[in-house]
Amino acid sequence: MTQNPKRYTITAALPYTNGPIHIGHLAGVYVPADIYSRYLRLQGKDVAFICGSDEHGVAISMKAKKEGVTPQEVIDKYDGIIRKSFSDFGISFNNYSRTSAKIHHETASEFFRTLYDKGDFIEEVTEQLYDAKANQFLADRFVVGTCPKCDNPEAYGDQCEKCGSTLNATDLINPKSTITGETPILKETKHWFLPLDRYTDFLTEWILVGHKNDWKTNVYGQVKSWIDAGLEPRAVTRDLDWGIDVPVEGAEGKKLYVWFDAPIGYISSTKEWAAREGKDWEPYWKDEETKLVHFIGKDNIVFHCIIFPAMLKAEGSYILPDNVPANEFLNLEGNKLSTSKNWAVWLHEYLEEFPDKQDVLRYALTSNAPETKDNDFTWKDFQARNNNELVAVFGNFVNRVVVLTNKYYDGVIPTPNELTEIDEAALAELKAYPAVISSSVERYRFREALGELMNVARLGNKYLADEEPWKVMKDNPERVKTQMYVALQIAAALSVLAEPFLPFTAAKLSRILKNEGNLKWSDVTDNSELIASGHKIGEAELLFAKIEDEEIQKQIDKLEATKTANLAENKQAEPQKDLIQFEDFAKMDIRIGTILEAEKMPKANKLLVLKVDTGIDVRTIVSGIAESFSPEEIIGKRVSVLANLAPRALRGVESQGMILMTTNAEGKLVFVNPDADAPNGATVN
Repeated sequence: MTQNPKRYTITAALPYTNGPIHIGHLAGVYVPADIYSRYLRLQGKDVAFICGSDEHGVAISMKAKKEGVTPQEVIDKYDGIIRKSFSDFGISFNNYSRTSAKIHHETASEFFRTLYDKGDFIEEVTEQLYDAKANQFLADRFVVGTCPKCDNPEAYGDQCEKCGSTLNATDLINPKSTITGETPILKETKHWFLPLDRYTDFLTEWILVGHKNDWKTNVYGQVKSWIDAGLEPRAVTRDLDWGIDVPVEGAEGKKLYVWFDAPIGYISSTKEWAAREGKDWEPYWKDEETKLVHFIGKDNIVFHCIIFPAMLKAEGSYILPDNVPANEFLNLEGNKLSTSKNWAVWLHEYLEEFPDKQDVLRYALTSNAPETKDNDFTWKDFQARNNNELVAVFGNFVNRVVVLTNKYYDGVIPTPNELTEIDEAALAELKAYPAVISSSVERYRFREALGELMNVARLGNKYLADEEPWKVMKDNPERVKTQMYVALQIAAALSVLAEPFLPFTAAKLSRILKNEGNLKWSDVTDNSELIASGHKIGEAELLFAKIEDEEIQKQIDKLEATKTANLAENKQAEPQKDLIQFEDFAKMDIRIGTILEAEKMPKANKLLVLKVDTGIDVRTIVSGIAESFSPEEIIGKRVSVLANLAPRALRGVESQGMILMTTNAEGKLVFVNPDADAPNGATVN
């Protein structure tokens, strides 16, 4: 670990500009990185918080083909949407760049050329998948097939999203081109490879030995698994028509592989920031007294802990990351987040439906952060955390303090009298919290840190509940001055300690206390007074508002509609059954009928006993539809009946036929009946 660093370079994974940002991105990468960066700034540290749009690679090309536009139009559209989402949620980047920027093309090309000139690449002719019909080599994401490790039939050529395995396109079983649907052929092509196997000893010593005790177990475990399996050369170029040209002779039509190009985007973004601010960029990447931390999701561990460090080591002048605190995945209502299936909560849509509630989402996502395992976001939990914690604990305490101060003293903070043991104990406990929260933040335990922040609000609530100034005011108003003074110190502490986690709330609380910009992190511990007697505060404003059931149900219904649409879109007809002769069909006597009576079969959850007028007779039919229909709703329903099915006894009741049913796009049972009026007994031919 870097001890007492002079500066911090904090990177957050570059988002692909092929779609908007959703809550999984926020929970996995950007809120943790922002908490850490804001915390360090409050400590007075020199911080460069760096990110940018990842605008090359196959994901962009695929999106462009799908939308019938150019890759440039795709990246321009989503870069704007993503930037606004980050700004709206208070993600406090020092610089947010683009990999399509000139400075990035120059930086990535120079980096490649440096390694090329040093002889660090292997130049090799290999066989790659080629779509003869489309007349092009297939990049990884333009190939789907069966995963050789888990048999997922929809694995991509670079990764199986079901089991998480990193793959090569040639590993897939029964590969298909996503462009034409054709089976690709193998064709020779020349590429350059980074020989990762040469860096096995370095990676083993640096990570498996050097970071055994301070890196997260999920990160350490994945790195160890890769090293134990044996590292192999990895291509750094691709046959593509979108990206950065490979800057050597004989590389016409080839681009830098996006996972070589993208992490260099951190460096080029830092250069862009430094030039704008009149700084030297190099110390942020080349000084051993700089602490470099990468915030990523678990799907990027290999690239940030093996491939990018091997690139930096090969170049020779760069520092290595001090930590890579990757999070696991966030699921949504029990299902994996999916941009392609619209199973997500998009940030720009969230703010349309929950205006000014950025901090509520930041709080819910941090409270439930997938730090060590995949976690599940549910709208009910979101509502409960807002109503039971933010409103009832944090907001309640601040509101009571501000309301009482305005009621008793016209908003002017009173001068305290002699402090009691209870007062001293509350203030002493308050002074201990910055160190407790710091310990959690510096170990990347942001969920734990947020819990300690809420304990500060609980301290304030308990103090007021125990002291009851609203009662004491009648008999001992001098004592109340001290009580309110102590409570206001806790409120002022919240305005600074909450800033990394709830920046909009902290700013609003500072405005209410009229104490903007006056406090830093260490003041809570070091200063005897955080907000002075005689200082006048503002009027009370609610920091948080209760979220009603109707608002939550609207979101749940929205997701259910998405699920229904996905089922309808993806529903495939069952394969045709074996051929039969006309005589086989002619044996079936299918009649139009009407259900006259219906009742549940005793002790059978799935069965209804029906009386059906078939036009031939009125007969009893037992049907397994009780979980889909109540008896009352199907009386009078027109149905199709297989009338000459041999009778069968079901739970002692003889069933004389079968009702014909099918399922709709949602998987729900529906009756097969005529769309025009037909008499009972009419035959279906």
